[in-house]
Amino acid sequence: MFENMKIGMRLGLGFGFVLLSSPAWSYQPLVTDDTGTQGAGGNQIEVSYGHQRDTVNGVSGETITRTVPLVFTRGVTDTLDLYVGATRQRIHTDDGAGTTGAETGWGNVAIGAKWRIYENEASKLSLGLKPEVQFAVSDNEEARGLGAGRTSYGMTFIATRETAFGAVHFNLAANRVNYSLQANQDALRSDQYRVSVAPVWQATEKLKLALDLGIRTNPDVTRDPWMGYVEAGLVYSPRDDFDLALGVIHNTNDGSANTTQVLAGLTWRFK
Repeated sequence: MFENMKIGMRLGLGFGFVLLSSPAWSYQPLVTDDTGTQGAGGNQIEVSYGHQRDTVNGVSGETITRTVPLVFTRGVTDTLDLYVGATRQRIHTDDGAGTTGAETGWGNVAIGAKWRIYENEASKLSLGLKPEVQFAVSDNEEARGLGAGRTSYGMTFIATRETAFGAVHFNLAANRVNYSLQANQDALRSDQYRVSVAPVWQATEKLKLALDLGIRTNPDVTRDPWMGYVEAGLVYSPRDDFDLALGVIHNTNDGSANTTQVLAGLTWRFK
């Protein structure tokens, strides 16, 4: 049973690489990003706390991952942002039979850009591209479940359409996660994709409600290659330059694995 639990924990961590990374660099608390930028000379700081629980049906025990992502974004032009982000994380495992373990450290540091390449005021449609590079962690840190041991990269196509109720955001993302250890190369898919859509309702002047739906690559090579997720979120803006966000994400169609993540974050914009 303990060996099965170790496998379950490893695969849970592999999924965690994907699930945890996207919200940290997107429109908090959503996985799906929007085409909004900071404008020339604008700055943004995002910090959040994530609590993720992974279990496997029929296997006792669980993996709890706590994360604190921090992202700084700088507006280079009105349509181009550059950003850098890193995540501090603690991973606690319990096999349900009295054996526990914990790993703490930094994940892959990421740098990237968001470029709004098209905007039509009449149709209220805008399009963007978001390339990103994630720098490698050490082999030891990859073995501990903290990140990928080789430089990884990705690209996201973004579409935003403003509507009478708020906005709808669409993403098409492709990422290459380069694992260093042979065990992870054999057990986890390196080419990972996501298609997602997120309608956002402007409920009041200061409150937005969101639903985020998507399908993405399941990194576990022993499972079906595609899995889904659903998220409910809200953003409260007491001031124009300050947001408070809360989201709950649950993966779907992932066989016997169950993953639920709660995210709470704040965003501060300034010049």
